[in-house]
Amino acid sequence: MFGDQKPVMGRDKVAPAKLAHIVFRTNYPERLVEWYCNVLQADVTLANDMVSFLSYDEEHHRIAIAKLPGLVERPPMAVGVEHVAFTYGSPEDLFYTYERLKSGGVEPYWTINHGPTLSFYYRDPDLNQVELQIDLQKNVEQTNEWLEQSDFGINPIGVRIDADELIGRYRDGEDPVQLFARPIIPPEEIPAQLPDTVSAPLTLKQFGEHNQGAH
Repeated sequence: MFGDQKPVMGRDKVAPAKLAHIVFRTNYPERLVEWYCNVLQADVTLANDMVSFLSYDEEHHRIAIAKLPGLVERPPMAVGVEHVAFTYGSPEDLFYTYERLKSGGVEPYWTINHGPTLSFYYRDPDLNQVELQIDLQKNVEQTNEWLEQSDFGINPIGVRIDADELIGRYRDGEDPVQLFARPIIPPEEIPAQLPDTVSAPLTLKQFGEHNQGAH
């Protein structure tokens, strides 16, 4: 059942094998189930009056949606989880998903090149933030190298992109290495890369204050 494992004492550390699932509490389970099944192309693997399990791969559930009594709406800037992210295996998979969702009226509120990832951000019906992304570096080592050698320390947010324009250029055969390279922008342009929403993530000023307080 568990395969061939080293004894715990023979390992440097004992960490989880994987991130198993995410659980959302909601007053409106039907619409949340429908949204995640649509966005992630997931299937319902279990459903009852209290909880639904959704999976898009070999795991028995990646998303659980629970209806609990007494839930209240969360203020937009409340402390808690910022967003959850799902990685696609190729640019074409992400771009196809973007176009499929857009054709059905589901559009991202933020499309951005972070540098390590190309990311499309959505809000589910309860306003939870969901990132659909691709990795732009080949592996963790290249990602760490990019973070060390890039301007990420000055611009930890990224550079906004026009998704339709980018997809068009990609399908026209433009070199992906050049196309997906994050440009360096002047510091004064960094705040404009944030989402244009009231319930957006941290503003640049708040981001700086938050980081200073964390050290």
